Amino acid sequence: MNTVKIMPCLDMKEGRVVKGVHFADLRDAGDPVENARYYNNEGADELAMLDIAASVEGRKNRLEWARNVLAVISIPLTVGGGISTVTDAEQLFNMGVSKVSINTAAVTRPELVKEISAKFGRNRVIVAIDGRRNPRTPSGFEVVTHGGTKGAGIDAVEWAKNCEALGAGDLLPTSMDSDGTLAGYDIEYTRRISDAVSLPIIASGGAGKLEHLYEAVVKGKAKTLLVASIFHFRKYSIREAKEYLRKKGISVDL
Repeated sequence: MNTVKIMPCLDMKEGRVVKGVHFADLRDAGDPVENARYYNNEGADELAMLDIAASVEGRKNRLEWARNVLAVISIPLTVGGGISTVTDAEQLFNMGVSKVSINTAAVTRPELVKEISAKFGRNRVIVAIDGRRNPRTPSGFEVVTHGGTKGAGIDAVEWAKNCEALGAGDLLPTSMDSDGTLAGYDIEYTRRISDAVSLPIIASGGAGKLEHLYEAVVKGKAKTLLVASIFHFRKYSIREAKEYLRKKGISVDL
């Protein structure tokens, strides 16, 4: 079995880590540098930093946020939000960012996935697929963009297949319906996408207890577990999460 990775996620707005429910009702979750240092020392395998307001506000990613975090960690950092050109990605890579995550810009101009992948390698490109339940789409899930404020009218599973063909290296499906609820990942959504592609899947949105992490791996076929609330508010430590998964037979690096 492949080793499963734990990836805490720093959702960023106005220089602070925030966490909401269904992409709304944001509450403060601390300083990004302090959180990054904490997760680095706690044994996180990777770290994600997503500027959740960049697309909504029509601006680029705040490079200084990534620069400050990179200064205190030794684990790989993925940055997303406001990345709409190859140059945007290159700036981040030159700073030391390991991967970029693109979402709205990829839906707007799918060729961007191919361009970044061709120049830097598909292993450095994550496409985030924010989705919500919509019975009018073939899979029952519709892609949403601009921080969940706009429905794209695109079937999420078909879009996942397109992203693989375009050169994405990983997919990050986040269910808008389960995000921040602590009721568990949307396993159906995660599994639909993992079954449709051969790419590694990063489960995201809704983890509230350790059992949810296990379900995302076994039922959702996720290779990486993106986690926010339960770590930000110290309900569980990364060590507790990894020890739980190991006891359940999941391969993790302690």
